[in-house]
Amino acid sequence: MEVVEQVTSRDETIVKTGLIGIAANAILAAIKAVVGFASGSIAIILDAVNNLSDALSSVITIVGIKIAGKSPDKEHPFGYGRVEYLTAIVIGVIILYTGGTSVVESAKKIISPSTPNYDTISLVLIAVLIAVKFALGLYTQRVGQRVNSDSLIASGVDAKFDALISLGTLLAALVFVFFGVSLEAYLGVIISLLLIKAALEILRDAIDKILGARMPNSDSSQIYECIGSFDAVLGAYDLIFNDYGPDKKLGSVHIEVAHDMNAAQIDALTRRIQNEIFAKFNIVLDTIGIYAFNKEDNATRLNVEKIVFGHKFIKQMHGFYINKETNTITFDIVIDFNAPDSSALYREILSQVSSAYPSYKVIITRDTDYNG
Repeated sequence: MEVVEQVTSRDETIVKTGLIGIAANAILAAIKAVVGFASGSIAIILDAVNNLSDALSSVITIVGIKIAGKSPDKEHPFGYGRVEYLTAIVIGVIILYTGGTSVVESAKKIISPSTPNYDTISLVLIAVLIAVKFALGLYTQRVGQRVNSDSLIASGVDAKFDALISLGTLLAALVFVFFGVSLEAYLGVIISLLLIKAALEILRDAIDKILGARMPNSDSSQIYECIGSFDAVLGAYDLIFNDYGPDKKLGSVHIEVAHDMNAAQIDALTRRIQNEIFAKFNIVLDTIGIYAFNKEDNATRLNVEKIVFGHKFIKQMHGFYINKETNTITFDIVIDFNAPDSSALYREILSQVSSAYPSYKVIITRDTDYNG
């Protein structure tokens, strides 16, 4: 019940913030359009159009959160949470288009400059609107960070850059009024390029989450540390993280335990680990694999480790176990992504360990370097 209430509260917060953005941007667009046509400033008119695109971004955010909030079904058992990342991409594209359009229009004004007619009331009004727009962007971005919404964060970043564009327009207007020098177009190009950069960063972050980006090392280290804090856990490895939306994160991990633990003890341990990881990190460990550790095999394990780590690009070895009934030695290795030929390296290690222990069948599993 608590999780459902948190999700509902989050959705309501995002929708409320989106509605505020729609209303504020519609009002700002109307005022700027009037000032722009009255002064003959193409920059202010474009700024008004930009506010309309921001209102559209807020609409997209609200639609996205409504779709993302749908319950899992047979066709989508992991839910619709990733739709939020898609809406962030759409908003990023809108910002990119806005930045590109601003660059083109500013470049045209450099080639064919126009002479706007500013009055004091218009300039004061624009200054007030800039403050309102920046405050709106700051509010939207902070709410987005608080509720972990990429769409809101993207909208907030866009709004703050819009305020900078408007500020550039205002400063250029003041320079023109007092010194007769027109800088509006040049400032427009610079700020538009910054806007394009922000859009590309938004697109990169959203696409990374959809593709399955690597969990930050700081986060994975904390999770490993938390799992390792349980007395019965001798080691934790192979953490895999799947992001299905801001409130839907699934993972799996392997833990190393004493080989003589029974099923009931392991079951109780894994359940405690799952509860702790969800409480601290809001991640559901839906699978916890088990490695059996036998202290009697320590000498052999150390010798095998010496062989394995004698090779460059080996990041980790774990899950070592000798089955004397079947005469098998099993363990896992993690090869660095930078290895020039990981398959050849794997075969070489397999050959060397097999030669060192000819009476055993050696089975090596290649794990992917998901999180170090």
